[in-house]
Amino acid sequence: MDVIFIEGFTGETIIGIHDSELHRTQPLVIDLHAGVPRAQACSTDQIGDTIDYGVVAERLRRLMREHKLQLLEAFAETVATILLTEFGARWVRVKVVKPKKFDDVDAVGVVIERTAALPEPAPAQGRGTVLQLIGAGMVPGSR
Repeated sequence: MDVIFIEGFTGETIIGIHDSELHRTQPLVIDLHAGVPRAQACSTDQIGDTIDYGVVAERLRRLMREHKLQLLEAFAETVATILLTEFGARWVRVKVVKPKKFDDVDAVGVVIERTAALPEPAPAQGRGTVLQLIGAGMVPGSR
């Protein structure tokens, strides 16, 4: 698996549960790692065959402007879902940090890891035909 990452993405947003956090923006720092099966771009050298960091960064900026979330956990989950669904990652690790949230602490935050749901297996060949025959009252091999 190849891992594409962005570290130290910093933006301003309104997030939190305390009244002092709900009326002005505060900085968030995001690190993300997105796993993809061997990126096709390794062979093609084409940006369309991998996750484009610039597009991800722009999507994070938009999320920071538009979200209505209160908890870092929910924010990180949203970032993970975006990477999995919009960018096709198979696995993600997302770290979201509020730097200097408290005077005596460098940072507080959350790290989550998520894996994309596996696709549903294709039905076995022939099984559907047998079930259709049985449903119609016809049992294979009987007269």
